[in-house]
Amino acid sequence: MSARVQKLGNVLIPVDDLDKALTFYGEVLGLTVKFRDGDRFAALDAGGVTIALAAPAEQVAGAVTAPSYKVGDLAGTVAELTAAGAELVSGPEAGPHESRAVLRDPSGNVLVLYSPL
Repeated sequence: MSARVQKLGNVLIPVDDLDKALTFYGEVLGLTVKFRDGDRFAALDAGGVTIALAAPAEQVAGAVTAPSYKVGDLAGTVAELTAAGAELVSGPEAGPHESRAVLRDPSGNVLVLYSPL
């Protein structure tokens, strides 16, 4: 099996209001904003791990917190993981910044795989 994660890209956290979430995670928790995409998405530095705040328009994994893993071959990795017991929830599909797929592991936990465009 050659499915290999290149890195934990981020932890996706669904939020209802990006501005309120940025106040909480940025000002209250003290995380530094790395990137913001309008009212859809923001990435914050949590000491080497990226916390990704996803507003409703960008909640690819639904309203659940999910790890997001960078992979080199998205379609190949999805095929290998589904053959090993994962369930494909959606994708692979192109998003605004990457191609991605949402899966459930054999225990039902949601994870996102992505590859840069």
